[in-house]
Amino acid sequence: MSRLLPDLAPWRSSRDFRLLWCAGVVTIFGSFLTIVALPVQLKELTGSTLAVGAIGAVELVPLIVFGLYGGALADALDRRKLILYTEAALALLSVGLLANTLLPHPMVWPLYAVAALSSALIGLQRPALDAIVPRIVPHDQLTAAAALNALRWQIGAIAGPSLAGVLIAFAGLPWAYGIDIATYAVSVVLTLGLRPSPAAHDADKPSLRSIAEGARYAWSRKELLGTYAIDLAAMFFAFPTAIFPFLADDLHAPWSLGLMYAAGTVGALAVSVTSGWSSRVHHHGRMVALAAAAWGVAMSVAGWMHNVWLVLLFLAVAGGCDMVSGIFRGTMWNQTIPDELRGRLAGIELLSFSVGPQLGQVRVGGMAALTSVRTSIWSGGLACVAAVGLLAAALPKLMSYDARTNEHAARMRDGKATEAEPVA
Repeated sequence: MSRLLPDLAPWRSSRDFRLLWCAGVVTIFGSFLTIVALPVQLKELTGSTLAVGAIGAVELVPLIVFGLYGGALADALDRRKLILYTEAALALLSVGLLANTLLPHPMVWPLYAVAALSSALIGLQRPALDAIVPRIVPHDQLTAAAALNALRWQIGAIAGPSLAGVLIAFAGLPWAYGIDIATYAVSVVLTLGLRPSPAAHDADKPSLRSIAEGARYAWSRKELLGTYAIDLAAMFFAFPTAIFPFLADDLHAPWSLGLMYAAGTVGALAVSVTSGWSSRVHHHGRMVALAAAAWGVAMSVAGWMHNVWLVLLFLAVAGGCDMVSGIFRGTMWNQTIPDELRGRLAGIELLSFSVGPQLGQVRVGGMAALTSVRTSIWSGGLACVAAVGLLAAALPKLMSYDARTNEHAARMRDGKATEAEPVA
């Protein structure tokens, strides 16, 4: 049984990992309060579903643009400082939301402005958060660190929305924004305790050229390219959260809507708390592909089921499969990408898991309008399986990847490479 429990080695060996993990738990919890409160407030102010849905539209472009630039910054600046400054800026945005809410007549435009600015700041911060982990965790503990970081997110993703609904209903929106501000304050204090994480003395300055260099390196590494492509395919074809309200109605169980949104996270949490086995897997590419295919199968079955509890079960199974894929994607990236390119590659990673779900929402909604809710879900799941199969066949380096023998992993493990090989 102990072999299934999460591997806590990164917690024991790295003080900075402990600080970063705790800061992340606090921030994610508070952020989910605002993630729930913002659309609720827009609904109250406008009464328009279109106005609420527009939040996603204003968030997408800043995330893409600043995610790529944030990757270049993470390779050129002190990563600790970048995390700290963006965290403080996000806190100020929450202060703005609270101030607007306390007005006699709260305004709508600040909600969109904060959504866009928050997305830009997350784009700047996330690559640095990802890129700093291999510096503070030993190479052989990176799989365990990926699982623990996923567990951190899941704790916040379950606890935050659960409290938000009750808090907003009984105490009001200002309390949600106020608690979010307090969590940012705690996170900033914890981040101040991290050791400096400066860039290399010869690091490239942030520029389009440096971003392009990162893209060329990603293209030259077909096993990395495969992880990005498979994640995009899985999210594009089999991410049906946009039509969960319609699925709940189709099942004559509108009460199940909240459970549908939570089911995937519950499944992912189950994988995280039993993730001890993951450190003993070496063929990470195969696990990424198998887990993504299993995600598609689980979504298809959820679309076929007519019993709401079976639908919830298979949504949870899908979430667990996505978690397995995420653990091994993260391990491959952290174990093989040279330090001076980690930020830029993390920016590309940010695009792969943010653009896919956004486009997936468009696909599932359009398909549902043309066919039906259920057909949109189960056909998307099958398309996901087919796409993953084609990508696996087209990218043999992904399927043959072995952490014990891969040349890039070996150089990082032995500490022999401080610079990436030139890319033609």
